[in-house]
Amino acid sequence: MRLFIAINFNTDTCSRLISLRDELSSRSERDNFSLPENLHLTLVFLGECDTKQTAAAKAVMNEIKFEPFDITVDRIGRFRRDGGDIWWAGVCGNKPLLALQRRLTDKLISEGFNLEKREYKPHITLGREVVTDTMPWQIEPFGETVYKIDLMKSERVNGKLTYTSIHQGGGV
Repeated sequence: MRLFIAINFNTDTCSRLISLRDELSSRSERDNFSLPENLHLTLVFLGECDTKQTAAAKAVMNEIKFEPFDITVDRIGRFRRDGGDIWWAGVCGNKPLLALQRRLTDKLISEGFNLEKREYKPHITLGREVVTDTMPWQIEPFGETVYKIDLMKSERVNGKLTYTSIHQGGGV
């Protein structure tokens, strides 16, 4: 299974993200935008996992507890790519969020996971292969309180990219 650990959003946050995605789409010549049900904030990408690794990821999530914390979305940006850019909604990298991501990463590495080494840049992917003349912009900040995290399975179902929560963790 292809897995990642993420923060999923409440209805209000999803609605705001969809509005931003749609605004970007209206300014784009070409795009491949995220489905509303797939909008999330990845904490750790695990990749292909077998049954043993899946159990280990669940155990790590059960072990790591955290106090609820707020996250704030405050900008629209992009990662430049040939053939179209990845556009995202930027999440402020506050201490509780960054500490949770670091604790998860460190514990997963100690359990034998081979994880990406690049710096964590919290963002919510709005679209890939986006071609537009629009420049990144600041937005009216919004957000929500995080109480839990999800272990997500990524798969194609009838040709549609589908993310399904298979385990929850968090909270004290």
